[in-house]
Amino acid sequence: MSDVVNFPMNPLSPSASLTEALNRHWKEYFMEAAEIAALMLGTCFFGTLVYSSDSPLNYLQIPPAAKPSLMGLGVAMTTFLIIKSPFGRRTGAHFNPAVTLTFFWLRRVHRWDAGCYVTAQFIGGVLGVMVAHELLGMHLSSAPVHYLVTIPGSRGKMFAFVGEFVLAGLLMGMVLYSSNHRRLVRFTPMLVALLTIFYYTLSPSIAGYSVNPARTFSSAVFAWIWYGIWIYFSAPFLGMMTAAAIYVRRTGSDHVYCAKVFHDIHTPCPFFCRFGTLIQGQ
Repeated sequence: MSDVVNFPMNPLSPSASLTEALNRHWKEYFMEAAEIAALMLGTCFFGTLVYSSDSPLNYLQIPPAAKPSLMGLGVAMTTFLIIKSPFGRRTGAHFNPAVTLTFFWLRRVHRWDAGCYVTAQFIGGVLGVMVAHELLGMHLSSAPVHYLVTIPGSRGKMFAFVGEFVLAGLLMGMVLYSSNHRRLVRFTPMLVALLTIFYYTLSPSIAGYSVNPARTFSSAVFAWIWYGIWIYFSAPFLGMMTAAAIYVRRTGSDHVYCAKVFHDIHTPCPFFCRFGTLIQGQ
């Protein structure tokens, strides 16, 4: 049997301090912030382009029923590019506190990495909307775009909670299944993008389902609308945790090889990683 493939790794020791984490992984924290900033910038741009009353797309007379899918396509392309980017390959492309905390629960992320990732994600999201506001101005802030704030629709809070819970669970379940199977791992970014289009198409609001606490928080800060905010903080985490628990129960914790959403053997990994075992087929 051949040896397990080796590739660059830089994980923290279990006893590492916050100072050590910052010294060794500050680049990854910065990259996580940049990734979600890019996501929010893309979300705001496509939301304004598709839904603003001053959008040049209005001349095309796009049917209202097609706009959610068009919006989803824009956000999906942004998400795909972030995951495949050098930053995404380096950090694992979480850009979502619920993803990071789920991998922490799975014991694949060090506690200081988890805390710094989540902090960076919230900061990066706010900075992304800030840049979008500077570029788009009133087109972003005025109705119906309104910073793409995520709030429960006319069907109420329970419907929003269930939607967030189910779609977050689907996202994490798909990521765990595809990223931990040798033949599927390379398709993970595309699968995430396709699921993004799917949940925008299903969404009853222009903002789409969030499944990301930092994404919701970033829009809420500027819109100053906090209605139902607890849904977007609790449901994504609970949904992803449930999916992770089901996956581990069916396959075992040893079949979670790394905390990266998308992995390759050429990019350094900041986590305790057994990806080489997966690609070697052992």
